[in-house]
Amino acid sequence: MLKLMMMMIFMIPLCFKKNSFWLIQFMFMLMSFIYMFMGGFTYLWVNISYFMGSDLLSFGLILLSFWICSLMIMASMGLYMNNNFYNLFLFFLLILMLLLYCTFSSMNLFLFYLFFESSLIPTLFLIMGWGYQPERLQAGIYLLFYTLFASLPMMIGIFYYYNYYMSLNYFFFNDFYSFNVYMFISMIFAFLVKMPMYLVHLWLPKAHVEAPVSGSMILAGILLKLGGYGLLRVLNLFLYMGKLTSFLFISISLVGGFLVSLLCLRQTDLKILIAYSSVAHMGMVLGGIMTLNYWGFCGSYTMMIAHGLCSSGLFCLANISYERLHSRSMFMNKGLMNLMPSMTLWWFLLSSSNMAAPPSMNLLGEISLLNSLMSWTWFSMFFLMLLSFFSAVYTLYLYSFSQHGKIYSGKYSSYSGYIREYFLLFLHWFPLNILIMKSNLFMLWL
Repeated sequence: MLKLMMMMIFMIPLCFKKNSFWLIQFMFMLMSFIYMFMGGFTYLWVNISYFMGSDLLSFGLILLSFWICSLMIMASMGLYMNNNFYNLFLFFLLILMLLLYCTFSSMNLFLFYLFFESSLIPTLFLIMGWGYQPERLQAGIYLLFYTLFASLPMMIGIFYYYNYYMSLNYFFFNDFYSFNVYMFISMIFAFLVKMPMYLVHLWLPKAHVEAPVSGSMILAGILLKLGGYGLLRVLNLFLYMGKLTSFLFISISLVGGFLVSLLCLRQTDLKILIAYSSVAHMGMVLGGIMTLNYWGFCGSYTMMIAHGLCSSGLFCLANISYERLHSRSMFMNKGLMNLMPSMTLWWFLLSSSNMAAPPSMNLLGEISLLNSLMSWTWFSMFFLMLLSFFSAVYTLYLYSFSQHGKIYSGKYSSYSGYIREYFLLFLHWFPLNILIMKSNLFMLWL
């Protein structure tokens, strides 16, 4: 595990070299392939070095992080073309990847917390440095304070826990059980905000709208998964408390997911619509984790990986339109089929994956989550039906409104898609639909 960490540390000077933009992108791709062949296809901890190691849960999320980071550089070519401080941008991206790598691979709860919090800082700089509107400052403060407010109790909880059990290693979590409700709330609240759970989700649409395309991709692709990953690690300590309180979290998630789906139907901003659809999907993931059963854990893991690729791809598409029309409004982005007919295929493919059409991995995740929630109580069936139905409705609304209809009259001419953009979308879509053939990795990791 340390070799990749050292590789990233030694890449930092490369960021400030002239014309190193595509070199860094190539190195990220290389790292994702090196990591892919390092293995980790087992539920046991492998590649252990110092405080780092990887089991299957970490393996999938680290691989996703490398993949999304390399695609972020591909999507941000505008910075390079306009010479918009792209060296600094690469530097922050590399630091963020380094922190995420440490977060997912640390085997100690305190180190996980340390890196979990640190990953906020580069994200904040990405949003505030390369965002679009002046409101990005407000969005950054929102993001910062929501997360910090929730995670201070967690730090106190970790110290209390260490004082009590004298260990924070994940290995021993199966042997300890905590029956303290205050500990339970303080330990999981940070993750609920990060996921984000409905009622504490307001920072997410704000951050997405103000973030540049790379910021949106890393937010949707990786940072929301930190919450789910943390819950899957920490809930081992609180199985009894989780059993008592799970009804509360599952109810909030399912009802919230349904309400957010209704909100999506009234959006006129492409990015807000995709951001709110993330909240609905992560609501299902939270519901699955809180059932505390095998289907739920595996389904939530699958859904996290699938959503990371799918949402990131949709943000890329929204940005491709934004670069042409300089607007994210659905009324301006009408009839894009006339403007870029070949891009419509990618809109269709990623939208269909977003509403869990086969053969995407979203389908596998959603079926597992339906199974787990239905086995928990049959009453959840009503909200699950509404969730699945409205997820298809707002995705179709997004697709048909943006692709069909009469083209916006203020638009005269535009350049079509670049090969780089098609390749970028292919690299989102291909793993999303090919990984279902290796679904035992997602369903057999416990």
